[in-house]
Amino acid sequence: MSKMDKTVKILSYVILTLLIVVMVFPFVWMVLSSLKPFREVYRPKILPENPTLSNYRQILSYSLFPKWFLNSLIVALSTTLSVLFFDSLVGYTLAKFKFPGRNIIFIFILSTLMIPTEMLIIPWYVMSSKLGWIDTYWGIMFPGMITAFGIFLMRQFMETIPDDLLDAARIDGVSEFGIFYKVALPLVKPALASLAILNFIGNWNAFLWPLIVASNSKMYTLPVGLSYFSSENLMRWELIMTGATVSTFPLIIIFLIFQRQIIRGIMLSGLKG
Repeated sequence: MSKMDKTVKILSYVILTLLIVVMVFPFVWMVLSSLKPFREVYRPKILPENPTLSNYRQILSYSLFPKWFLNSLIVALSTTLSVLFFDSLVGYTLAKFKFPGRNIIFIFILSTLMIPTEMLIIPWYVMSSKLGWIDTYWGIMFPGMITAFGIFLMRQFMETIPDDLLDAARIDGVSEFGIFYKVALPLVKPALASLAILNFIGNWNAFLWPLIVASNSKMYTLPVGLSYFSSENLMRWELIMTGATVSTFPLIIIFLIFQRQIIRGIMLSGLKG
């Protein structure tokens, strides 16, 4: 390795280290602030002088906070399971069944990705109001129960499955749904894992639509609830930081366990053709 290459490598590591510090510092500050008592939170010190867990006890004893956490968990898990089933089923149909207009349907599905979410808010709200879904889990969940991105991802992976393998299952008398469930799905587990993780994270962090469709504070999801909580405790930054820290715990756990799948999921959508 030449001297120039070593210099470039060292410079790259220095730049990456600085970027990591810039990205991680707000999170570290948030966690450390959640351990500070009220009098310390306004002092320009990173480490707490008298660390305490009283902020966490106060947050968890707040009557609505556990409810908000449960709402987010129900919404994120339900939409993730729905997306895994319906997106993979539609992707399998578009990839492995020959019928007129198949490509046109796929293009229409992809075209919905170009529509900003803000343009869909009013139609969603009108439909929710007519169906009586305001302030219900269904009202919060239905826009995310099937996604164009998930259909695209699953279709790309389903196309890599050999048709001969599916034909062999048909000869053995397996039903079409059985082929989908027993043959196709096990072969695209990496894509399913990536889709599940990305969808869970997206729905856990969703803010705009739950804010609009849920007017009752008991139906707030965690991001909306934290916004409401922070407006009630404008000067209690230690409590606000504690609530934000608690809301990130599930995502941190998921990332630490499935970080390879998360990174792979971000890459996969553009690599399979």
